[in-house]
Amino acid sequence: MSAPRRHTVTVPGARVSVAEWCPAAETQPPVLLLHGGGADSAELSWGEVGPALAAAGHRVVAPDHPGFGRSPRLEAPLTQERLVQYVGDLVDALDLQAYVVGGLSLGAGLALGHLLDRPDAARSAALLGSYGLMPRLTDGRLGALSHLSTFLLLRSGLLGAMTRAYARDRKAMMRGLQDLVHSPDARNPALVDAVLAEAATGSGLTTFGDWQRDQVRPLRLRTDYRDRLAEIRVPVLLVHGDRDSGVPLRRIEEAADALPAGRLLVAPGAGHWVQRDRPDLVIPALRDWFARGSDA
Repeated sequence: MSAPRRHTVTVPGARVSVAEWCPAAETQPPVLLLHGGGADSAELSWGEVGPALAAAGHRVVAPDHPGFGRSPRLEAPLTQERLVQYVGDLVDALDLQAYVVGGLSLGAGLALGHLLDRPDAARSAALLGSYGLMPRLTDGRLGALSHLSTFLLLRSGLLGAMTRAYARDRKAMMRGLQDLVHSPDARNPALVDAVLAEAATGSGLTTFGDWQRDQVRPLRLRTDYRDRLAEIRVPVLLVHGDRDSGVPLRRIEEAADALPAGRLLVAPGAGHWVQRDRPDLVIPALRDWFARGSDA
């Protein structure tokens, strides 16, 4: 994997560290990639994807969201709306034109919010394991009870303490990553080391906890974009692992049907961190989708 160029961009209320992979010749639309939550960062999520897209002629821009990776925390309270605003501010600061956007999990939810906030800005989008497409954290008969339990754990501070303890324990981290990355080859010691290092040195876990407290209400999630999907006119590719234990595939199938130009790609055997689990499938799909732009 080639190392990206790093630079800092100032947007209202935040200083953002941006990883950028530059092509030899820019022949394709610029790509904005938005990473997920927890102990994640631009390079953790997009370290394989970025160089591959740059080799195909895209300028690839991947920020560490405020409070994640190398970016300091926001000066204002962390909410979904504030993060969506930061994405738009970053697009303006980087002067991205006729660009495409991709996101994972939390980042996919931010991409959805961005598409709704600026309907004519991006040419197309790819959403991996997307947030924002469920009413609660958990489906099923016990979904409401499970959701309420998570709310109480968040509000008491116990969930944050448990997460920090688990993030310091290599064996616990390896067990936890099994839910995110099912392939033993992809869930290798280098990935475990990188996630442990990010958890130890970054503020992502604390920042993610702040965002969760904003999002997780007693009976529902505060952000649910399902009723607005028909407003998104640009082509949207939904990429989902069929072993994603956090976001049921059924919800993604429903979203693909609700989007006017939605398309679904299911990654067999992959968990939530789908591009880490099945780069052989996901990277070529993203390369093809982003090259099509608004013609996808």
